Amino acid sequence: MTTSPQSQILRIASRNSPLALWQANYVKSTLESAHAGLDVTIIGFTTQGDRVLDTALSKVGGKGLFVKELEVALLEGEADIAVHSMKDVPMELPEGLVLPVYCPREDPRDALVSQQYTDLDSLPPGARVGTSSLRRQCQLRARYPNLDIRDLRGNVNTRLSKLDSGDYDAIILATAGLLRLDMASRIRQKIPVETSLPAAGQGAVGIECRAEDDQTISLIERLHDHQTALAVKAERAVNRHLQGGCQVPVGCYGEITDEKIFLRALVGSVDGRIILSEELTGEVDSGEELGIRLAERLLDKGADKVLAEFFQSQN
Repeated sequence: MTTSPQSQILRIASRNSPLALWQANYVKSTLESAHAGLDVTIIGFTTQGDRVLDTALSKVGGKGLFVKELEVALLEGEADIAVHSMKDVPMELPEGLVLPVYCPREDPRDALVSQQYTDLDSLPPGARVGTSSLRRQCQLRARYPNLDIRDLRGNVNTRLSKLDSGDYDAIILATAGLLRLDMASRIRQKIPVETSLPAAGQGAVGIECRAEDDQTISLIERLHDHQTALAVKAERAVNRHLQGGCQVPVGCYGEITDEKIFLRALVGSVDGRIILSEELTGEVDSGEELGIRLAERLLDKGADKVLAEFFQSQN
């Protein structure tokens, strides 16, 4: 972090997409309100994940492509913090970086957006549904085998424009992103988690920084939400133990009530023919241990074989 006699300057590394910049500006405004004399600047990056739009993420390196450039900026001292959508953050961080802050979580559910149809059940056979998420694709194909599920890449506005131009009958986006961008009116259905289990960390924003930068960590800690951190860490423990990464057909979601966490997870084949699911309830402070136990149950059911076939298909 850079300092001067008059003020402190904190530099945020962010993707240039509208949603990423909303998240970065949320962090900026909160920190400037909390710390007199703190000047927060945002440095925008166009990541490899933003540039490669004609190939599935799973074939070009997964969602880590959305954070790599930001992490390099941290490691090289060009920025002090990076603000991420937690569902895009790989399960293992580069050496020297930490994620000390999880901001309060927005609604983690998936959302149906359509000009004509009010919910998934109203979509007719053959309806064209767009989503780039293999997690969403496997669950939709399992529950609605007559739909025509198609890949859809790009930022939120790009995806909406393709829907509006008639390329799709409906698309699936994250509810959290639409709410943050003041697009709640576009949501036709907030899809129940029983129908479409979210990705690990969906709806949560994380702040990454250098592990040795105690001054920055002390500045950003007031943005931390303990309940969100407990749930997301448990979800990420499932994915990490499955060695699933970000862009795989894996869903996991933890709900906290009265010091208990109810954790659900699934692994599926992209064609929807195989869906393996498990759930556990335990003490919230043991969420990561619970996540490992849940992953072990899925592995006992054959999740390793499903994921091995998936990775083989991507090569």
